[in-house]
Amino acid sequence: MSFVCFVVPTSLPRRLRLSTLALFAGLLLVSPALAKPADWAAEIAQLTATDTTHPPARGGIVFVGSSSIRLWSTLAQDFPGLPVVNRGFGGSELADSTFYADRIVLAYQPRTVVLYAGENDLWNGKTPEQVAADFRAFRTKLHAALPQARLFYVSIKESPSRARIGEAMRRTNALIAAECATDPRCRFVDVNSAMLDTAGHPRPVLFREDQLHMKPAGYALWVKILTPLLAP
Repeated sequence: MSFVCFVVPTSLPRRLRLSTLALFAGLLLVSPALAKPADWAAEIAQLTATDTTHPPARGGIVFVGSSSIRLWSTLAQDFPGLPVVNRGFGGSELADSTFYADRIVLAYQPRTVVLYAGENDLWNGKTPEQVAADFRAFRTKLHAALPQARLFYVSIKESPSRARIGEAMRRTNALIAAECATDPRCRFVDVNSAMLDTAGHPRPVLFREDQLHMKPAGYALWVKILTPLLAP
């Protein structure tokens, strides 16, 4: 277990010292870097609330991962005629999808899984090698239960607001692409290249004001790339 030491100077007025401590405690409570799988339990329960009475059809296509999946509100309309299921949960890391795979992936016996995760991991301090290892753990768990399932890993997008980890994003994409190349059931889906301008910079027009989450134009690019891959 790790601990954080935070010292407030005693020279500060008592009221200011208390306010500072309260602010720091609040930051600890909401910091994504400190999030653990158990922190997503309520969101997972909400995602699976109707699975007992109205379970998704088996043999479908499960989209899982972080907020880029969770916020994909037009998923069903974007892939008409395909049995897509959205099981994204915002702010999560790749290891969280592995932890909850039994409930939000394997339970539906999908023929295809589309995974977008890893961006938060890097932002929270994980190395490309750690993220690649987490991808390997997800792939291993999926294929141990469903040997024939296809796994599409959507490349990490270089969000403008996270430019300082751009090199780590590119390194992670390269490592996971190499990992996918070793297994015919896996495919690395490069969406990032289509989101860059001619100078190799992410196009801000594809992103919301936070320059992290995507506008419909960003999702439209993903749909164009994924559609031919998801055909039965």
